[in-house]
Amino acid sequence: MIKGALIAFSLIFLITAVLIFRPVPIVAEFEALTESGIVTDIYEAGVNDIVFLLKDNGRRFYINRGLENGLELNSLKEKLIGNKVVFKYPKYWTPLDWNDEIKHLSKVEFKDEVIFNELK
Repeated sequence: MIKGALIAFSLIFLITAVLIFRPVPIVAEFEALTESGIVTDIYEAGVNDIVFLLKDNGRRFYINRGLENGLELNSLKEKLIGNKVVFKYPKYWTPLDWNDEIKHLSKVEFKDEVIFNELK
């Protein structure tokens, strides 16, 4: 009985670890989900991540290591806060974000300009 419980616990632990540590997929643009809105705040979080908040939207959108990839926080704030942007991101779920409130950005567009792009 204890051996079976230990095996079951180990299996659950392994599956959870795989779900947590799997990389965010890089998708083609036609596969990406799209969301747009007015930017209300931009800030740094995590390890050089750039986080965006949209008006009347409960989600947080982030560019992983955006500050390491040449993006500048103050420049983004000046350009995007108060303006409409288009975000594209992969359909992706992890137990660390079980309620689907944080989205890894693959592309950020403002007017006719691409601010960030990691799509295939």
